[in-house]
Amino acid sequence: MEYTRLGRSGLSVSRLVLGTMNFGSRTSEQDSHALMDRAHEHGINFFDTANAYGTQLGETPTEEIIGRWFAGDPERRERTVLATKVYLPTGSRPNEGGLSALHVRRAVDASLKRLRTDRIDLYQMHHIDRNTPWEEIWEAFSVLRQQGKVLYFGSSNFAGWHLAQAQEAARERHFLGLVAEQSIYNLMSRWAELEVLPAAQHYGVGVIPYSPLHGGMLSGVLRKQREGNAVRSGSGIWAADFDGQRGAVEEYEQLCAETGADPAHVGLAWLLTRPGVTGPIVGPRTVEQLDHTLRALDTTLDADTLAALDRIFPAPGPNGAKPAPEAYAW
Repeated sequence: MEYTRLGRSGLSVSRLVLGTMNFGSRTSEQDSHALMDRAHEHGINFFDTANAYGTQLGETPTEEIIGRWFAGDPERRERTVLATKVYLPTGSRPNEGGLSALHVRRAVDASLKRLRTDRIDLYQMHHIDRNTPWEEIWEAFSVLRQQGKVLYFGSSNFAGWHLAQAQEAARERHFLGLVAEQSIYNLMSRWAELEVLPAAQHYGVGVIPYSPLHGGMLSGVLRKQREGNAVRSGSGIWAADFDGQRGAVEEYEQLCAETGADPAHVGLAWLLTRPGVTGPIVGPRTVEQLDHTLRALDTTLDADTLAALDRIFPAPGPNGAKPAPEAYAW
């Protein structure tokens, strides 16, 4: 396993992040525990979850599943860089969502209880809160740092100017601020390259791409359909993009076949070449899927393959891979 620093922090994390959104919904607790065991065997030390995962009717809260796994062996917690999130509603009453000081205080204590731990290593804002001022957010977070409940802070789904807002407000308080931004980023969705990635690099914020295979569409979905085993591929939240990009996906799978590499491995390996990317989040449902995913770390993309990928899935803006504002202006 390869490791890198999380943004400008001194924290070392694996270049693949174990996503746990399936735990308690698509993956049983027993299988979830087996996945976390195998992740540690492979050297993955960075686990990502959220207080809202597994909270639908009939599901088991994901944080509770992870907490019971930690309780089985204290060494597991010490080997894990644990990230969770706050923002989404945890109830229907006022102040049960967002980033107000009141909700943050309640939410962190609830997450600590479910996770059966005394600290959260990376506490991420699941979304921008347009109704709470940064002064309030950073004051609430600084209290959590002083209490030892949280070590580092991150964001998710932020625009580039949101990152600038957050970091400048933190600087005024002489506070470390954000060290990570979790963003949708993959070959089929490269919007982050316009503003988010440049802002993150400028402020020393590590980018953690989620949905790295675009809801399964970069995992060989057409081949799987022909083989009759495309259970989820292309059926995720980005499935609406499939019809419009079917030609590009066909060309992508043909390129992967010519290079002898699995499409899923190519999609992940491409992200690992991108400047500012800490590591993509992978969300396997089984141990076998996790074992297969790890092969992406051994996939090398040469210059010709990278150029072909840029041609099939061009960078956003009329001017190709130029940085903003040149990407869309002169």
